[in-house]
Amino acid sequence: MSEFLLELLSEEIPATLQNWGVRELEKMITASLKEAGLKHGATNTSHSGPRRLTLVIEDVTEKSPDISQERKGPRVGAPEQALAGFLRGAGLDSIDQCEIVSDKKGEFYLAKIEQKGRAADEILAQAVRDAILKMPWPKSMRWGRGKLRWVRPLHSILCLLDGNTVDLEVEGIESGNTTIGHRFMAPKPFKVGGLEDYERKLSAAFVMTNAKAREQAILDQAQKLAKKAGLELVEDPGLLSETAGLVEWPTVLMGDFDKSFLDVPPEVLITSMKKHQKCFSLKDPKTGKLANKFLLVSNMIATDEGKAITHGNERVIRARLSDAVFFWEQDKKVPLEDMAKKLDDIIFHDKLGSQGERVKRIAVLAKELAPNVGANPEEAERAAKLCKADLVSEMVGEFANLQGLMGRYYAEQQGESKAVAAACEEHYKPQGPSDAIPTDPVSIAVALADKLDILVGFWAIDEKPTGSKDPFALRRAALGVIRIILENKIKLSFQEDLLSFFADRLKVYLKDKGARHDLIDAVFSLGGQDDLLMIVKRVEALGSFLETDDGAKLLAGIKRTANILRIEEKKDGKTAQNLPDKGLLSQREEKDLFAAIEKMEKASTKALEKEDFAAAMSALATLKAPVDAFFDKVTVNDENPKLRANRLALLAQIRSATTKIADFSKIEG
Repeated sequence: MSEFLLELLSEEIPATLQNWGVRELEKMITASLKEAGLKHGATNTSHSGPRRLTLVIEDVTEKSPDISQERKGPRVGAPEQALAGFLRGAGLDSIDQCEIVSDKKGEFYLAKIEQKGRAADEILAQAVRDAILKMPWPKSMRWGRGKLRWVRPLHSILCLLDGNTVDLEVEGIESGNTTIGHRFMAPKPFKVGGLEDYERKLSAAFVMTNAKAREQAILDQAQKLAKKAGLELVEDPGLLSETAGLVEWPTVLMGDFDKSFLDVPPEVLITSMKKHQKCFSLKDPKTGKLANKFLLVSNMIATDEGKAITHGNERVIRARLSDAVFFWEQDKKVPLEDMAKKLDDIIFHDKLGSQGERVKRIAVLAKELAPNVGANPEEAERAAKLCKADLVSEMVGEFANLQGLMGRYYAEQQGESKAVAAACEEHYKPQGPSDAIPTDPVSIAVALADKLDILVGFWAIDEKPTGSKDPFALRRAALGVIRIILENKIKLSFQEDLLSFFADRLKVYLKDKGARHDLIDAVFSLGGQDDLLMIVKRVEALGSFLETDDGAKLLAGIKRTANILRIEEKKDGKTAQNLPDKGLLSQREEKDLFAAIEKMEKASTKALEKEDFAAAMSALATLKAPVDAFFDKVTVNDENPKLRANRLALLAQIRSATTKIADFSKIEG
C-alpha cells in the first residue's frame, strides 16, 4: 500500500474555484482508478490554496488485478467482416487464437482473454494526464503555443507514489518531485518525499497548505488584533473563506479611516470594504456601532511591520468610501417616488412587462392581502409602490446586495412610516431556508404580494420549473410564501392551478420539519384544501393521532374496511351504499358500530367546522373499539344477500365518515 501525492502549481487560482477544482480533480482521478481496477483508500483534498491544487490518495495498491474473461464470437463460417470486428474488440491478431465450441445452434468462436494487471504508477500517470487535459474549468485560459487550457498558467506537476516520481508529461510540462514555497519569501525550488515532508517543508517556506488552517489563522489573528484595540470583529464566514483562498501565509493588519465616513449607513461601509479590498470591519462591543478601523489580510511578513501595506490599503479604502458617500448623498436628493418612475424603463420579463408594471400589480395585491394579515391597506399599498425604487439608486447600482436595505434607509430619510420603511427592506425575505421571515403586518403583505405575483405571472406564461431547472427561483418563492404563512399563522387560500405546486413545496418544508409525506397526501387528497395553515394543522393532528396505539390500530381497521370494499365492489360491479338499513342490523356489534359512526360523524363535523383538528381526531378514536369488535364477531360476506349488502353499506359508512378527516388509503402502514 502506497501514498499518492499530487500537486499542480499554477498562477493564482480564483478563491471561488480552489475547492471546486481540487474536488473535481479528485473525482476525475478516482474515477479513472476505479475504471482501471486499481484499489485505494481515503482521499484528502484539504491542501488546496491560491497557487496549488493538492490531492492525496492513501493506500494505493501496487497494481491492478489480472483479468481473465471469455468473449463469445461469431458462428464458424461467419463473414470476414464480422470476424475482423470480433478480433479487434477482443484485442487478438488471428482467429487461430480462439477456440471453437458448440451449443445447440452450432459451432462458434470463443476468445479467452488474459489481461495482465498494470502497475499503479502507469495507471496514475494516465489518470493525472487525462484529468489535467479534460478538467472542466468554468473559465480557463490558454498560454504559449500549447493546447492545454487551465484556469491559470500551469507551471509544474509534483507527482509522487510512495515518495517516488510518477513520470508523465502534459504539453511540455514534465512531472517531478520538486515544488516551490512562497512567491516572495521562499521562491527557490526544493524536493519533497511525501505528504509529511511536503507539509513540513512548505510550512518552512511560508506556505500554509491546509485551507481550513489558513481560515483559523486569519480568524485568530483578527480577533486578537480587535481585542487589543478594544473592538470586536464583524464576522463574515464568506469573506473569511475567500481571504484564506487569496494568501498562502496570512498576516492580519489593522488600518483606519476618517470618522466622518461613519455618517454613511454601516452596511454600506462594510460592503464597500469587503467588495473592493476584501477587508473585515470592526465594531464597538459596547455600542454595537461600526468603528473607523478595518482589518486586512496580507500574504507576507513585511519588514516594516506592515506599515506600507496598511498605508496603501488605507488610501484605497478612503477612495472607495468617498465613492460610497457620494452615492449616499446623491440618492438622498431623489424622492423614492421619482426613483420608482424609472422602473417603467426596466424590463422585468418580455412577457410580463416592466418592473414598473410589476410594482403596480404588487401594490394592488398587497392592498387586497392587507386585511388578511392585519395590515393597514393604505400603508401596504404605499410600501409596495416604493419597495423596488432603490433598484435604480446609485448605491444599489454599485452594491446590488444592498437592495431593499437602502430602500429602507431612503424611506426613513424622506419621512415614511416605520412600517413602510421596514417593508421596503423585508419584502424580499425569506431568501433561503435559514433567512428570517417578515413579521410586521405591512412587510408580510408586501412580501406575499411580491412572491405571489412572481408565481402567478410565470404560471400564466407557462414558465414553470421543470426537473432541476428553475431559472426564476419559483420554488424559493413558493417556499417563502409557505414559511411566511405558517410561521405567522396566516389563513390564506390559493388558486387551484398553483395548489399542486404549493403542495410539493409544502411537502419539502414539512419533511424538513420531520412530518411524513404520506400524511400530507392524505390531507391534500380530500380536495378543496387551499388553506396552507389549515392543511398543516390537520397534518399535525393526524400525525399525533397515528402515533397513539388507538390511532395505529384504527388505521389498520380502516384499511381493512377499504380492502374489503374494493374487492366486493369490484365483484358486484357497483359502489356500496353509504347508509345501511337499521332494521337489518341483527348483531350487537354491528348495531354498536352503526351508533358509534353516527356519534363520531356529529362530533367530528362540529370539530372540523371549528377547525379543531385535535378534537376531530379524538372523535375518530372512538371508532377503534367498535370496529375491532365488528371484525371479530361479524361476517361481512353473509350467505344472506341482504345482510351482506347491508354490512357492506356499514363499511361504506365508515369510509365516508373517515374520508372527511383524511384519505386514509394514502397513509402507509
